[in-house]
Amino acid sequence: MKNTKVLLVVATIIAMTLCQFVIRAQVTAPAVVEIQGQVRFAEGGAPAANVVVRLESYDGGGSISEAFTDRLGKFRFTGLPPAQYSVRVRQEGYRDAQQSVDMTTISRGLVMIQLLRDNSSSSTTTTASGSIDANVPAAAQKEFDKGVAALGEGGKEKTEFAVRCFEKAVSIYPQFVEARLKLGTAHMDLAQWEKAEQSLLATIDVDAKAFNAYFALGEVYLRQNKVVDAEKVLVQGLAIQDASYLGHLNLARVYWEKAREIKDLAQAKPALEKSYEEVKRALTLNPNLAGAHLLKGNLLLRVSRISDAVVEFTEYLRLEPNGPFAAETRALVEKISHKKAQKSQK
Repeated sequence: MKNTKVLLVVATIIAMTLCQFVIRAQVTAPAVVEIQGQVRFAEGGAPAANVVVRLESYDGGGSISEAFTDRLGKFRFTGLPPAQYSVRVRQEGYRDAQQSVDMTTISRGLVMIQLLRDNSSSSTTTTASGSIDANVPAAAQKEFDKGVAALGEGGKEKTEFAVRCFEKAVSIYPQFVEARLKLGTAHMDLAQWEKAEQSLLATIDVDAKAFNAYFALGEVYLRQNKVVDAEKVLVQGLAIQDASYLGHLNLARVYWEKAREIKDLAQAKPALEKSYEEVKRALTLNPNLAGAHLLKGNLLLRVSRISDAVVEFTEYLRLEPNGPFAAETRALVEKISHKKAQKSQK
């Protein structure tokens, strides 16, 4: 009888312990989560490139972050606290697409979104600042849709065709903010920097909160070596939308360019520190941003933190093994490794 009581007590203790373990396991959530996904057009299944994806709080708390899809229609949100989120896509000429994802118990979520064409007679347009423009005429919307479809096919001829479509859309409806923005970025794809600048400035004139226009304009000014102008517009854009990893990366590039003009390290230090803070912010928002790892490596190399620089260069090569700077970066890493081997032999 005593043995039975002892066994029952032991069994109860084990059961209570297991119950506590299960409860702890149930309430334990990952410290940081990420959401990645892809946007495609339902008709034909082509990836939807350069589309704004908005991350929102599931409980209606508003927008948390935004990202552009890449040429494969992919996007990513990183460094998020565990919670329930909504991923929303609004694209002119297509129905709003939204998908909820519960990130309270998993560390990585996958979202696949298809854009269905909106055939309703009354179309509404989402502006570059996220507001709704219900005044876009059908003719302007039609030209815009043709331009977006052409950009999705890629190639110089299609991009030139898209430019003509966006120009028509703007001529029909001059307040068409999204068409002006697309026109500016299409000019950028064609390396027509002055035309891109004019289109993007016109976008901001129509909508002063079109933060994506500021970020694109910053890239234009960097390409034109107008560093002061680039800094100004990027700071303005980040004041509107601080969650843009590309905005922070380009601002880091601005400070890097300033530091490169200064040979004395002590005098260059303030610009280098600003650049480093911005590139860290960019990598916090998007750890897989290859260009940010490359720039961070250059910054570390400038202050003789060679081993840390190699880590960043190696990560850049992992993310973009065939990137535009991959060959010279690989050669630099090999050169550093060779020098290190020579020193160890002495």
